[in-house]
Amino acid sequence: MSGSLWLKTPGGDTLPAIPRPRRAGPAAADPIDELLSRLDGLAAAAVHPDEIAAVLESDGMTDEYIRLTYGRHDSFALAEELYARVPRSFPEPEDTPDPWKVSLTACLLRGVIFALPGLAYLLGAPLLDGPPDRLGLPAGTLTLLAGALIGWVWDQALSHRAYSWLGLGDRAAAGRTLLAGAPAGSLLGTAAAMAVPGGPPFSYAFAAGQAVYVGAATVLLVLGRERLLLAALGPMAAGALLVLFVDLPVPVRTTLLGVSLLAACTLAARELPLAEGARAAAARVRGWWVRRPGTGPVRWQMLRGAEEEYAARGPRLGESVPYGVFGLGTGLLVLYAALGEVLAGGPAEAVAAPSAVALTLSMGPAEWLLHRFRSGSLAGLRAARSPRSFRRRMLATLAQCLAVYLVVLLVLGVSGTLLWPDAPALTGARVSTLLLLGAVMWTGLLLQSFGAVRPAAVVCASAAVAQSLALLTGLGQPRLVQLAVAGAAAAALAALVCLLLGRATAHR
Repeated sequence: MSGSLWLKTPGGDTLPAIPRPRRAGPAAADPIDELLSRLDGLAAAAVHPDEIAAVLESDGMTDEYIRLTYGRHDSFALAEELYARVPRSFPEPEDTPDPWKVSLTACLLRGVIFALPGLAYLLGAPLLDGPPDRLGLPAGTLTLLAGALIGWVWDQALSHRAYSWLGLGDRAAAGRTLLAGAPAGSLLGTAAAMAVPGGPPFSYAFAAGQAVYVGAATVLLVLGRERLLLAALGPMAAGALLVLFVDLPVPVRTTLLGVSLLAACTLAARELPLAEGARAAAARVRGWWVRRPGTGPVRWQMLRGAEEEYAARGPRLGESVPYGVFGLGTGLLVLYAALGEVLAGGPAEAVAAPSAVALTLSMGPAEWLLHRFRSGSLAGLRAARSPRSFRRRMLATLAQCLAVYLVVLLVLGVSGTLLWPDAPALTGARVSTLLLLGAVMWTGLLLQSFGAVRPAAVVCASAAVAQSLALLTGLGQPRLVQLAVAGAAAAALAALVCLLLGRATAHR
């Protein structure tokens, strides 16, 4: 149990406690009746006995105390009896601001920023000239992919650790984490690219710049400096659009790439909050500061010894590993969506780049719809009158958000295919695979947002391993393998969402 499920209004300093016995009045014959009189409507407003059990445990009632005082085996047995004795009564909640309301524009901006670095490949294409590799891929592709995969893994784990420190209010520790982690990730990405033999000389320099950019972009995105990152990418993006009409000289191309990379690194170094140490330390002594989306800082007093210990030692390194595994799994699935047929021996024309671009661009709307789901589930939590009613509302909100995301993804995929030169046609199998992969990524991110990253990481990593084994062994037709793997992963994640998020307590 994670403490009381009836939190006071935002800004309150304490968790709710069961009122102490009143001095006046006759003593109750049954101690359970006395407890009910002290709950003052908390039991009547519960939609499940577990909510009452959470309040009892948060008030310090141990199972031994419950057996001696109330004659019940544990807090759950006592909670079930309290739930059965009191008729349901649900007072209308007070009007409070929606903590999950975020700007659609900000989320779309992040989606654009995720996809915009891909334009660097257009600008650097002439510098990667060379014979196709043994798989028929353009020269340097495997070199760049090796570095990118390491970046996806490291970026996810590093971001989680830095966000964890920010959640504890220690901005200085988050800055130190990013200061140490971003260069380390850049070195690992560069080393992975260098380990791939046979690439053009410039591909290794390009891969090193790619790894350095990923580190700088991670710093700026974690610290909420999306607009600065967009400004840093401006010269590169302008040059990439210009080459569609004019053949820029090689020195101009390299200059534009270098300017954007240098700008991103400079801005990231400037934003690292190492000077926040004293203020952050003082905040940690006073209490726990967190920032919810759309609201200002909200102070929660740390009343539990475990919370104080966690804030003192910080998040464990192992807690960030599943996020890296999740990044690896989803990164490989996106890679196979674009290059699966080519890697299996198909023609180079089978590269489905628009699918990868569509999945990347869709991450902006996906983030906004994740917040909409959290907002809708919170509204359902306030309006539901029973666990079954809440589950129905949650599933309806889930279906609505997922359907909107898949429509957006389909529009992006169709538009990209029409605009991309010589892109393969979007057949029924390709469309189905794209939508199933979108469902995998969105439901995986949804579970991750609720803290259930381990099952999401296991499913995505297992799907990536299955597709890799099929590719290495030549088992099955590539399109059918992609469709089967994506379908199985989507079904598994959908079942996990219904199982883990169908309980009201998961949304408190």
